[in-house]
Parts: sequence; structure tokens; C-alpha cells
Amino acid sequence: MDRQEYLRLADGCLDQVIDWLEAFDPDEVDFTSADGVLKVEFPDGAVYVINRQAAVDQMWFAAGSRAWHYDWNGSEWRCDKDNHELLSRVAESISEKIGRTVSF
Repeated sequence: MDRQEYLRLADGCLDQVIDWLEAFDPDEVDFTSADGVLKVEFPDGAVYVINRQAAVDQMWFAAGSRAWHYDWNGSEWRCDKDNHELLSRVAESISEKIGRTVSF
């Protein structure tokens, strides 16, 4: 994948998560985004981070003490360790944090 394609896919992923997060009450889940880094913030001060890692053509997601790296497989971002899908993991992690089930 060339640099332009990677950036298009990575930024599209971040935009998709931002669009999804906009439906949340900001008192429950808030977010900020800049330069390929999306910070998901919670009332207790916890911050989850989704960011593009252009040097390795990956997306990274950190939630608390856990972190994952994702490669593009031609149709979606998949974990380089156990092959789970990025957006599903984001929804699962946020569900655990806020105490209710949410999904993309």
C-alpha cells in the first residue's frame, strides 16, 4: 500500500470513529482529535487513544493498560496478534468502561 492509500484508509477509520462518538453524551464519553490521534475521554479521567502509525502503516488502539496494533487486510483493520477487528474492539472497550453495551 502506498502512503496516500494508507493515509486515506487511516483517516477514514478515525473519521468513522469520530462520527460514532458524536452520538454519545459528552458527560459519558468525550473526545478530541488532531494530527491522526483520537483521544476518547471519560469522566473519571481515563483516556483511550486511537492513532495512525504511518511509519508502520498501522492503526494503534490503547485502552487503559491494554494496547493493540492493526493492519489493513484489504477490507478492514485487523489485529496483528489475534486478528480481531479494530472497530469491534473499540466498541467492546468503551462498553466495558461505561457499563452498557454499545456497537458500531
